[in-house]
Amino acid sequence: MNGLKKALGLLWIILGPASIIFMFMQAVDKIGLAPDGVAKTNTALQWGIILFIFIPISAGLVIFGWYALKGEYDKLPED
Repeated sequence: MNGLKKALGLLWIILGPASIIFMFMQAVDKIGLAPDGVAKTNTALQWGIILFIFIPISAGLVIFGWYALKGEYDKLPED
């Protein structure tokens, strides 16, 4: 079970930055496709809010994965 925790920890460490990169690529693509004017401004604002909320979540994934990889979750309390 501890090996599975460490393997998943590595997965979380990789998934955090990969998801941020993917989200930035999607944001640039969607903002670029929006028509000029108010629609482009609204799209940029929406993606800015999405990224503002999602970046700390991705950072938390990396931290969680680092602790799992270090073995901090090997001894969990019984009760």
